[in-house]
Amino acid sequence: MIVSRTEVVIGRILLIVVLIATVLPLISMISAALQPADVNPTGLVWPSDPQWGNFVTAFETGHVWTLMVSSSLIVLGVVPASLIIATLAGYALGAMKVKGSRWILIFFVLGLTIPFEALIIPLYYQAQGLGTLNTQLAVVFPLLGLYMPFSVFWMRAHFVNVPTELSEAARVDGASVWQEFRSIQLPLAMPALSALAILLFLWTWNQFLLPVVLIADPLQRTVAGALTFFQGQYSLSIPLLNAGALIIITPAIIVFLIFQRQFIRALLQGAVKG
Repeated sequence: MIVSRTEVVIGRILLIVVLIATVLPLISMISAALQPADVNPTGLVWPSDPQWGNFVTAFETGHVWTLMVSSSLIVLGVVPASLIIATLAGYALGAMKVKGSRWILIFFVLGLTIPFEALIIPLYYQAQGLGTLNTQLAVVFPLLGLYMPFSVFWMRAHFVNVPTELSEAARVDGASVWQEFRSIQLPLAMPALSALAILLFLWTWNQFLLPVVLIADPLQRTVAGALTFFQGQYSLSIPLLNAGALIIITPAIIVFLIFQRQFIRALLQGAVKG
């Protein structure tokens, strides 16, 4: 496929526009966070005397470290389990083509259409019945179920594109289903798994509604709830609010920057070439 010079130029211009639209708000937040705490920033102006201490104040006031530990526990409970279940289910639906797999897939896709907010009250009573209310498990279990339709659909889309010749060659060589999955399918699925892990991490790390409803103790919720601690004394301090927001989103940015190659590779992976 030949791409004209005009298309290349237009593509680069669009990328630059998107880059500016993405980076500019972040720069604006940084400049606002470095203003004096009692100043209301107006516009994108770099302060003559940056107040780096705002980040320390925001970190301490928002109990960010305690909430980061709580968020990490929830992430460790959701992401690994979701990856394992989604990979096995995706392999069964995409590569093994078990009986009734089409209807099972439709069932999972229907799960994507359920409004998240409509499940809050039933989830509350379910957590109460299970005895997990006001604990991190009250968030972990619902997130496993809520993320599963997309996760299974994502992994199935990968396994469907794996050439069947690879499986047939493995079977001819005497490999069992588990050996084929472990030695052939799983290594090929690493880009898709990495991308899914990033998405699940970001969604779980930034989860706000479920922890607020299902966990009474604010210090056991996710880090996204740290800004609630600014109510009162610091509720009108825009610099401190921006500093707190930057601290909260920094781990997500770092994770994405580290694994961006795997994420992009998975998005661009249309087929597996032998």
